[in-house]
Parts: sequence; structure tokens; C-alpha cells
Amino acid sequence: MSKQVSGEQVYYLPEGSQRVLGSDAMRMNIAICYAIANIVKTTLGPRGMDKMLVSDLGDIVITNDGATILEEMNVDHPAAKLMVEIAKTQDKEVGDGTTTSVVLAGNLLRSAGQLLEQRIHPTVIIKGYELAVKKAEKVLESVSSPVTPKDTETLKKIALVSMGSKGIGSEDEKMKIGQIISDAVMQVSENKTGKYKVDLDLIKVEKKAGGDVMNTELIRGVLIDKEIVHSGMPKSIKDAKVLLLDVALEIEKTETDAKIEITSPDKMEAFLHQEEKMMRDMVDKIQKTGATVVFCQKGVDDLVQHFLAKRGISAVRRVKKSDMEKLARATGGQVASSLEDIKESELGYAGSVEERKIGGEAMVFVEKCKDPKSVTIFVRGGTDHVVSEVERAVIDARGAVASAIEDGKFVVGGGSVEMEISKQLHEYAIQIGGREQLAIQAFAEALESIPKALAENAGMDVIDTLVALRNKHKEKDGVGVGVDVLNSKVSDLKASGVYEPAKVKRQAMSAATETARLILRIDDIISSRGKSGPGPGGPGGMPGMDMGD
Repeated sequence: MSKQVSGEQVYYLPEGSQRVLGSDAMRMNIAICYAIANIVKTTLGPRGMDKMLVSDLGDIVITNDGATILEEMNVDHPAAKLMVEIAKTQDKEVGDGTTTSVVLAGNLLRSAGQLLEQRIHPTVIIKGYELAVKKAEKVLESVSSPVTPKDTETLKKIALVSMGSKGIGSEDEKMKIGQIISDAVMQVSENKTGKYKVDLDLIKVEKKAGGDVMNTELIRGVLIDKEIVHSGMPKSIKDAKVLLLDVALEIEKTETDAKIEITSPDKMEAFLHQEEKMMRDMVDKIQKTGATVVFCQKGVDDLVQHFLAKRGISAVRRVKKSDMEKLARATGGQVASSLEDIKESELGYAGSVEERKIGGEAMVFVEKCKDPKSVTIFVRGGTDHVVSEVERAVIDARGAVASAIEDGKFVVGGGSVEMEISKQLHEYAIQIGGREQLAIQAFAEALESIPKALAENAGMDVIDTLVALRNKHKEKDGVGVGVDVLNSKVSDLKASGVYEPAKVKRQAMSAATETARLILRIDDIISSRGKSGPGPGGPGGMPGMDMGD
């Protein structure tokens, strides 16, 4: 890259570098972000379509989960990567609403692009968007309704709406899984100083192909994808006393190189007897605690396995640290780092510990715990692809229900809340005046992209739907009116129980606005990758996504 200075050519970037300036840079970024939003838009709502994503290795992912689609697409352009970041942040923060946040960001940028064409400065648009999002959050708060862990029916409906866009089977299957998710989240929720907290890591999601979706179940305990180590050990233990160990049940090697000299057969025999005695002592200490099942984070020697089996104690070895923590929360036991001074009070309790063969593999079910603070959702399905999509639906719904409990607020879905905020923003824009009002109106129009996408995916006439929604929201009791996708009409969705967490909507608007603000401030794109970088449609890229276009 060079520049003419006093008649001389001065090189300040490597040869072959690319640079896009001013309005061209803005237009390119906006076009790419809007294209990304259009890709995921068709997956929104219960009538949304799926995407089939094929990797370089031929691995197939079939999904309509926004975060998964964007992650698997492997986009190349930096602006497109920012859109992927929105989805990842949304997924991490609230677990649901990834498609909504990306569609909203794309339409905010498209609306901004139209204002840029009218010679309105980017900083004016940014200021207008900041005013709009603050007002939008206030409106969202005003139309929200309270919810607590005791409102089981409301939480179940929130889970059902979250799963509604996933093609995971019949209504009965969704109803069952919705109940499982709301029960699981309520089980692990904790009231801390008047506010509920939900640690989603305490809801383990385990999947295994086989059976059908109706076989998905909630285990009030922990499912360990391991087997009981010895064939002579009991495979089913009732009223189990569970010992959790973070210590190897084997003779450990010295940390430094050591050499043992044995000069006679007697010494060899004494050495072997000593090893055996040490292992027998380990088992004695375990037996004295009264434990009937041992979960060990490290290894268990064959001889220790033999001694444990003879005393009717079952053992599972090399359990993951995360699973050990879940076992402690579920059974009420404590993880011991030494075999010395283990008290019976440190043991956990499980009504049943059983090894079962699932899909040809042994798994250990730790169930019927007393008020477990860690549970497992065991996902089943006919094929690996079905199980993976059900798992994604469960994870999204788990996040949605947890967000509703933590925030304590929910709103009516189906695009109704977006239409209500849009209506009030149009009124607010007139009060603000100046050029910022155009940006606030643009924000309001971008919000309408959500009900428009829902109507389009349901095969409804978009313009008629939008006009009907605007008219209904002008009426006194029109706050809950949205797109009834299943019946292809505009109706009050509060009566239908179409509920979504307010936190998901707030996060989607916030993340979309921040990304739009970030992209609108870019007026110069400098790529110093040179000509050797991947061209349009190159490996991992998409046509027209490379900076060398």
C-alpha cells in the first residue's frame, strides 16, 4: 500500500494489502451483517426452517439454533465475525434468543445504512440508537409480568416457547420435555437474599442415541458415563451410602526416580506383602466409613477392586472433576482428598445407584437423592442428529427458564413485545426531535423485523400482518397481540400462553445495539494479509465474504 508524498511513492503497508475507506467501508460492513441476519432469519419461530451444515470433513449438522449455525458456518469477514460474537454472547448470558439478537442487529445496521444515504452522520445515528435502547428497556420493564419458581405453569410455557422453534417432535414430546426442564431448573434454584440464582452447570445434559424423544427423562441425581469397575461388585445398590474420593486407590509412584534393591526371594515376598497390606488398609478404611459405593476421581488398583468386591462395595473410577462436584451437590456428600479420618457424616446418600446398559454402553445412574442440588436431563432420540438437536433445544430452554427465574420477569412473545416497544418508540421520537428522531424511528422499524420474520416463516402476508399488528397495538388492550404462528393469524398471545423471559429480550436489544454502534464507527478497513490470503468462497469462507473482494 503506497501514498504519493512530494512526488515520491512511499510504502507504508505490505504490497498487496487491501484498504476500503469511508462510506464504502460502512456499506460493505452493513451489507455483510444484513446478509448474515437473512441467513438465520428463516429459522425464527415454530415454523422456522432448519439448516444443513456440512464441514470440510463431511460431518453434518442439522439445526435451526442461531448460535450453532453461525459457529458452524466458519465465516471469514471480520464484520461477519462480530455477528457470530453476538450469538455467542447471547447464548452464554441467557442461553436463548440468539437468532433474535442477530436478526435485530442486521436490521439495525440496514436501517442505519438508509440514514447514511440521506447524509446523516454515523455519530447522530449512534446517539439516536442509544436513546432508543434506553427507552426500549423502560418499555420492556413496564410490559413485563412477575414470575417465581412457584409459577410452574408459566415456567413450563416459557420452556415450550423456547423449544417451539426446534423441530424435536410432537406436542406431547415437547410438553414432557418442557415439564422436565422447568422441574430441573426449580430443583437447583437457590434463594439468595430474596433473589433466585440458578447455576446451569448443576443441570447436566447427557445424551445417548436410541429409543425415542419420549424416553427423555429427569434424573434426580447424576448420570455418570462410566461403568462399575469390577464384575464381582453389586450392580444395583439401594439406599446407597456414597463416598467421594479425590485420591488414588493404588500404590503411587514416587515423584523422583527411585530404585529398590531386592537381594533375596524373602525380601521380594515381604515387598509384595507390604504392597498388599497397604491396599488392604485402604479398603479397611473405606469399609469403616460404612460406604457402599465409592466414586473415585483417580485410578483404582486391580487388587483394591478385588478387595472391595469381596466386601460388597461397588466402585467407579476416573470420574470427571465436574461430575464429582455434581455428585457432591446431589448426594450431600463431601469430596475427600485423603483416606485418613473420613467420617460417616461426610458420606452422601442416594436412594438408588445402578449400572444400566444404554445403547450397548454401561452407565451408572445415581438417583432418588434427598433434595438434590444437581440433576441430570437424559436426552434420548432415534438417531445422533435427532439427539443432538433435542440436546440443543433442552440447553436453550434450560437457559430461558433460568433467566426468567433469576430476573423474575417474563413478557408475551410472538413479536408482541417488539411491536409494543416499536409503537412507543415512534411516539418517543417525536418528543426528542432533531436528527436523532430519525435514528429512533429506524430502531423502531428494526424491531418490527422480528414479527415480520415470524409472519414470513408461517407463510402469512407480511404487510397485512404488520398493518394488523400496528392497529391492534393502538388499542387499549393490544399490548399482548402478536403473530399466532401456529394458527397463521394475529391474536392476543397472553391467552395462548406464549411467554418469553424479559432478560432474553433485554440482552438481545442490548447486544444488537452495541454491535451496530461498533460497526457504524468503522470508516476504514485495512487488510494487510496480502494477495496470498483466501479469495472469495475460499476454504472456510463464503462467497463475497473475503476482504479481498
